[in-house]
Amino acid sequence: MASSGDENQVAPGDPVTVSTRMIDAGTTIMQRRLPVKQMNCHVSTFAIYSGDMSRQIETHHYVHRVNDEFLQCAVYASDRSDAPLIGIEYVISDRLYENLPQDEQKLWHSHAYEVKSGSWAYPRLPEILATPELKNIAKTYGKFWCTWQTDRGDKLPVGAPELMMSPQGVEQGVLRPELVKIRDEKYNISTDQLKHQRAEIAEPEWINPMADYWKQHGKCFVIDIATVDMKSNEKFP
Repeated sequence: MASSGDENQVAPGDPVTVSTRMIDAGTTIMQRRLPVKQMNCHVSTFAIYSGDMSRQIETHHYVHRVNDEFLQCAVYASDRSDAPLIGIEYVISDRLYENLPQDEQKLWHSHAYEVKSGSWAYPRLPEILATPELKNIAKTYGKFWCTWQTDRGDKLPVGAPELMMSPQGVEQGVLRPELVKIRDEKYNISTDQLKHQRAEIAEPEWINPMADYWKQHGKCFVIDIATVDMKSNEKFP
């Protein structure tokens, strides 16, 4: 089985020079980084590769709330300052999801189980403060593309993106308990206790069966790169 990834993994390349550090210091002072500053929330959860359920990873989402129905997340392998950026996830409300074409809906997963099981956690944030947001997240859907497979030891983000899905529970034999144990010990939380505390959070009245497609229909999505002939146009024949 695949591991959760090496937090100390270093990408190949020469060390940062003094001149490069000076450039970075200058840009830090002189440039605005407004989109990055909108990421004001940290979520710890887990994900599985849609094409191989034995490959399961802990993920760290840094969330930018675009509006009440749309979140966009930068996903990292850990919460360390040198953590590799491994992908992106978009989170939308059930209302927006229902308006998607069915072929698009297949690429998304529901979040109800992650919330109710305690898998979806806000490190260092008291549960009482997180509860209102958890009630909203339970009714959302996410689409998560992994672009850097650090769990298999890749030193660079190579290959096609992989579609990720939401684990559907320890008791169902999907999510590996050791992953949960490592996460819980790191943040001094209990996923099982969170599950009991969230018993009062209402589950969605209906979860669209097109979501969690791998679980509902026993089919997965594997993206490959194919060579195709480029289409020409009048300006660039």
